[in-house]
Amino acid sequence: MKIAIHQANYFPYPGFFHKINQADVFVIQDDVKFENRVTNRNKIISSSGYTWINVPIKKGHKSLPIMDVKINNEIPWGKINLKKICAGYNKAKFFHLYKDYFENLYKKEWNNIFDLNFETIKQVLRWLDIKVEIVVESELRVSGQPTERLVKVCKKLGADTYISGIGGKRYLDEKLFEKNKIIIKYQNYNPIRYLQHMSKSFIPNLSIIDLLANVGSESGKLLKESN
Repeated sequence: MKIAIHQANYFPYPGFFHKINQADVFVIQDDVKFENRVTNRNKIISSSGYTWINVPIKKGHKSLPIMDVKINNEIPWGKINLKKICAGYNKAKFFHLYKDYFENLYKKEWNNIFDLNFETIKQVLRWLDIKVEIVVESELRVSGQPTERLVKVCKKLGADTYISGIGGKRYLDEKLFEKNKIIIKYQNYNPIRYLQHMSKSFIPNLSIIDLLANVGSESGKLLKESN
């Protein structure tokens, strides 16, 4: 059984879903420390290249586990994010397929960043037709240093293969996986270029929103070929 493990990010880039597609089980991390670069923000297209969509969090919450991080709803972030998304993609070929979802998403009041990210990740998986079992990491009650924690998750779920992003080569203790008879498979992801609305030259690794708005129902097929 192959397993992918990743923290809950905000509308992640396509490579996030490419990795999940290779797994039988996806463990979404809600009990690891909030990561300011990706947990609450991501990049989308804009007339000047790209811009950030961002979910503000309450003061002092950056040091908390993701599941405890509360959204600062004193800022009208939903309206701001929707305005940026519509400005970037209203004229994209397939954005009309998703616009109602975004409008309804940002009408709802979200209090917890994990709840927002988990909901949107599950929806994107449906759009991409990626069928995978999802487990929330806190339900497994694991702890320890990064590699030790990953190994414990694999063992609890009976996985013999761990799918890692290529960046894992820099920090994973490969011997610990080997000791526990778990194979590490490093992701081989190379974005396929597609016709990108509002950009003369292709900008890789924007939010998954960009792929969906430009490619539509073929997004999942394109993603699965991105090796």
